[in-house]
Amino acid sequence: MIILIKYLLFVLLVVFVIGAAVFSLSSRRAADPAVKGRKRSVMNVMQGAMLVTLALMSMFLFRGSTVSIIVEALFLVIGIFNIFSGLRSYGYYNRIRSKG
Repeated sequence: MIILIKYLLFVLLVVFVIGAAVFSLSSRRAADPAVKGRKRSVMNVMQGAMLVTLALMSMFLFRGSTVSIIVEALFLVIGIFNIFSGLRSYGYYNRIRSKG
């Protein structure tokens, strides 16, 4: 069961990395600032999910040293903050799009 979880987390990590790269490239090519902001906010959510997935992977792969626990906690906090920040930005850019 643990092996299945490890592989599932690895697949999720790959999906989030590819998604973040795609949205990063497409946001750089967008001319409209509202579209650019929406794509960057989705990229931010993808990066946050990637960090949370990395933290979960290290929880399953490595056992209990102090340094790994600190890194896992740091990745979790930064990842959750990125997800929250990206969702908040996405809502902001959606409200701008609906007004204009």
